[in-house]
Amino acid sequence: MALNEHKPATCEVQAHKGDKVKVHYRGKLTDGTVFDSSFERKNPIEFELGAGQVIKGWDQGLLGMCLGEKRKLKIPSRLGYGDQGSQPSIPGGATLIFDTELVGVNGVSLDEEDKTGSEL
Repeated sequence: MALNEHKPATCEVQAHKGDKVKVHYRGKLTDGTVFDSSFERKNPIEFELGAGQVIKGWDQGLLGMCLGEKRKLKIPSRLGYGDQGSQPSIPGGATLIFDTELVGVNGVSLDEEDKTGSEL
């Protein structure tokens, strides 16, 4: 379900169940049609990981992600929007592809992590 595209050299901040995370994402259908993207809005989504605030595929696929990591998630419909879909852009039974980037965990942002790393 999850494929790492880029993992930082060090992983000092990692996402666990119950953490408040900020994630940038681009959601696509398997034919490549983009249905949503926080990258273009420059506004990452913020939620509690594992609390059911997002689709199950995200709650499972983002666990253990490192701050700054980019991960591609391929989510079957049973862990996405199921047979009903999310109209008008996501048809029922759709497998979803998400390009994700973890940019914040419990108030620590990617920028702050970079600054901390440069001071060491």
